Amino acid sequence: MTDQNTRLGIWLMVGATFVFSVQDGISRHLAAEYNIYMVVMIRYWFFAAFVMAVASRAPGGLRAAVRSAHPRVQIFRGLLLAAEVCVMVQAFIVLGLVESHAVFTCYPLLVAALSGPVLGEKVGWRRWTAIGIGFAGMLVILQPGVAVFSPAALIPLVSAFMFALYGLLTRYVSRSDAASVSFFWTGVSGAVIMTLVGIWFWEPMTLADWGWMGCLCLTAAGAHWLLIRAYEVAEASAIQPFAYLQLVFITLLGLTLFGETLRANVALGAVIVVGAGLFTLWRARKKGAAV
Repeated sequence: MTDQNTRLGIWLMVGATFVFSVQDGISRHLAAEYNIYMVVMIRYWFFAAFVMAVASRAPGGLRAAVRSAHPRVQIFRGLLLAAEVCVMVQAFIVLGLVESHAVFTCYPLLVAALSGPVLGEKVGWRRWTAIGIGFAGMLVILQPGVAVFSPAALIPLVSAFMFALYGLLTRYVSRSDAASVSFFWTGVSGAVIMTLVGIWFWEPMTLADWGWMGCLCLTAAGAHWLLIRAYEVAEASAIQPFAYLQLVFITLLGLTLFGETLRANVALGAVIVVGAGLFTLWRARKKGAAV
């Protein structure tokens, strides 16, 4: 891996996080006006078409993409991610972009904590300490036990748990399935389940919002393409920390476009969680290098 590739991977990851942030902002706008299931369903239609187009151009084409050693797990992964997207968009409506993403940043800590029982991986005391500190940061954000605490703050925490489980299952199937196979099953199975659910909530959309829906579909596909390219040209451990920039981009969007506020406890808690998450990534990378 060359330095140039690593730098390119970093820039691609930064680009992906920015486009994902824009995508979330559009999702917040559309879900405030229309049923969440319908919005996510249409997004998944385009996503499925995108992954099928990518798979058809890969070696072996669609036949290779369909072949999975774990089809049931792959289907469950797709269902889990689709449900996670719906839950997170609901969090955008209830809590706003800033606070939802501040809570959601704990998902790498959940991945580290669950990697033992789910994948049988060993988590050392240093990472367990970082996980504990990270969840202390979560308590700073959520403020349980005080008058201002809202149970709605648990919505993005549920989303983070679902996304962490999705990530662990992705690592599990990657032992025998190529990334292109997992990508294909994620898009197609998610589109099927969202169609079965979302079609019952169809409602007319204005021409202007169809334009926003088109932007949502394009940003979703574009962000995933940037992410794929980032992992193609650089090691995941080298570029993954830059994914936390999404919290910065989201905060700017929330404050400037949606009139949200950044409470002091949310900012402090997010710094603690991100710091703990970066430490777990560093420990995982150091442990991997030592093997």
